[in-house]
Amino acid sequence: MRFLVAVLARNDKKLRKMNINFNKNNDGLVPAIVQDATTKNVLMLGYMNEEALKKTQDTKLVTFFSRKKNRLWTKGEESGNVLNLVDIKLDCDNDTLLITVNPKGPTCHTGSYTCWNESNTESYGFLTKLENTIQSRVEAGNKEKSYVASLFAKGINKVAQKVGEEAVEVVIEAKDNNDDLFLNESADLLFHYLMLLQAKGFKLEDVINVLKQRDKKNAR
Repeated sequence: MRFLVAVLARNDKKLRKMNINFNKNNDGLVPAIVQDATTKNVLMLGYMNEEALKKTQDTKLVTFFSRKKNRLWTKGEESGNVLNLVDIKLDCDNDTLLITVNPKGPTCHTGSYTCWNESNTESYGFLTKLENTIQSRVEAGNKEKSYVASLFAKGINKVAQKVGEEAVEVVIEAKDNNDDLFLNESADLLFHYLMLLQAKGFKLEDVINVLKQRDKKNAR
């Protein structure tokens, strides 16, 4: 808790030094892009004036100026789905804010987690795509055409054995000077490890969550 307070205090000092150009538009408002601090997904777009920004800083709850209501509006003031402030960054033209938050519940008034009707789940880029490909091959179950499906059909022991074999290959190639072979064996190991995770009913996200918990303990 003390660590979080210290981070927020440093952010406050940084925000006070921002030279935000509220006069660029006639209405005194600047766009505020809201991004989930964990998933990095964009949740919504709002507008802030100086008063809204100050209230956001003071309360740590993201507050906008509502053009429809013509007043300050704290996100979630009625629904309870507030946006807990993590950080605010100013763009290169000093007229657009990027606000990172920890959202409580869905962000959009429609009940969606984003205003683009998207799920707000964490993605690991190509690795997430690879996980989804593995899952689809397993579900299709075409053992004749799919290596993934054929290996899964042999049971978890075979999948685990394959991970062990690939791990040994990585160790062997690490002691050699052939970087190409080392990287290819590393790719094989990672691919089969993702398969093993699915065979056990887990995802890469579950492993990353364990690492995050360890990181929190080390930060105390």
